[in-house]
Amino acid sequence: MSTGAIVAFAVYLVAMLGIGLICYFLTKNLADYILGGRGLAPPVAALSAGASDMSGWLLLGLPGAVYADGMNQIWIGIGLVIGAYLNWQFVAERLRIYTEVAKDSLTIPDYLDNRFADSTRILRVISAVVILLFFTFYVSAGLVAGGVLFKETFGLSYGLALWIGAGVIVSYTFLGGFLAVCWTDFFQGMMMFLALIIVPIVAIGHLGGWGETTAAVATVDPTFNDVFKGMTALGIVSLMGWGLGYFGQPHILVRFMAVRLPRDVPLARLINIVWMVCGLYGAVFVGYTGIAYFSAEPLGNPETVFIQFCQILFNPWVSGFLLAAILAAVMSTIDSQLLVCSSALTEDIYRPFIRRNASDKELVFVGRFCVVAIAVIAGLLASDPESRVLGLVSYAWAGFGAAFGPVILLSLFWRRMNRYGAAAGLIVGAVTVVVWKQLEGGIFDIYEIIPGFIFCALAVVGASLATAEPNADIVADFDRSVEAKVSGIIHAPAG
Repeated sequence: MSTGAIVAFAVYLVAMLGIGLICYFLTKNLADYILGGRGLAPPVAALSAGASDMSGWLLLGLPGAVYADGMNQIWIGIGLVIGAYLNWQFVAERLRIYTEVAKDSLTIPDYLDNRFADSTRILRVISAVVILLFFTFYVSAGLVAGGVLFKETFGLSYGLALWIGAGVIVSYTFLGGFLAVCWTDFFQGMMMFLALIIVPIVAIGHLGGWGETTAAVATVDPTFNDVFKGMTALGIVSLMGWGLGYFGQPHILVRFMAVRLPRDVPLARLINIVWMVCGLYGAVFVGYTGIAYFSAEPLGNPETVFIQFCQILFNPWVSGFLLAAILAAVMSTIDSQLLVCSSALTEDIYRPFIRRNASDKELVFVGRFCVVAIAVIAGLLASDPESRVLGLVSYAWAGFGAAFGPVILLSLFWRRMNRYGAAAGLIVGAVTVVVWKQLEGGIFDIYEIIPGFIFCALAVVGASLATAEPNADIVADFDRSVEAKVSGIIHAPAG
């Protein structure tokens, strides 16, 4: 790698650490560390949600899938756009309001505990366990992407590359908490957007234009141009099922909770969806043009197609910037996930069960320690150099979507739901994903998020109807959240 690319890469890393240091001095208490004081402006909330959502999967996993299989992988992108829009439309504003009504909840487990007045704390424990289980795999996926980037870029061994990437990410998350995560994600989101627009345009230009590109792809394999290649109705539903995952991703939902005001949501939604559409289809065309460009010497690892384009097509300074965009994608997701895991351990396990009277200073310290511990565990899981980003992400994404998705949706829209329904949904959704993943053949080839989502919803409804109705205070909070959605004014609960 040239000196220019190394310098560009280094400048980016120093800038991210600088943001972490600034946010360190702005973080005064646990609410700041976990949720940034509910002060996110719409552009920051939108790009932060998008960047933390997409991760290294957007620049490595999705282009690699298209490079390997062709345009039939576009159905993932279609499903994701639909799911993201519906999440912003139906969940964002209601969750922002309800988490404040429900005793100013700071985390998803905290919200469920307060929403259903769960004196047993079982909801808090179950949801924290689900978060820790699936986010460990999710963080591992990001570390794999970071390891691949450093290995391909600097020629390092995979193991050394993995831990260098982890060290950078942990540093600014450790220092600045939620504010550092969101502001770094904001800038990283802009970098990802520019990279995914620039790279396919330049690659298509080098191939002589769009017509020449599609013709070259056809000579490699004519079916690569067919969006229905090898697709059955079940296969399309399975790929589009990725969109269901949005309703249950804690690292995305927490952005909704942190938006400055509920009325800021529509603008944030617009920014996020435009960013997402351009980014997803930019990633698709990176993989697609790679089929034609590397037809003479196919890549050994399909997920390096974006990296190869950056190194071949651009001068060293631009290449360094574009490669930094991959690290931005990786970092913007891992930092969010580490923080959610840290929050689950600190706010949902340590404070209620270990040290009820812990000071804010102590809780912030515990939160920072948890960031390091989780990163080490995820790094050990990611130590296999043959790991694939897309496979790890799909499992974690399904786990959250199936366990939390129906629970969050029904908690916002159904007055009759109770804590027994929420607990049943969390357990059934998570277990379904774990079990379904181990089975194969016939209906079991469908993406596990779909049966998990359905069974979770049925469990919530069945268990809620089979047990006592929620008490008057819980119903009053629900009605208060609905009133606030209509009036735009949040009234705190009496007392």
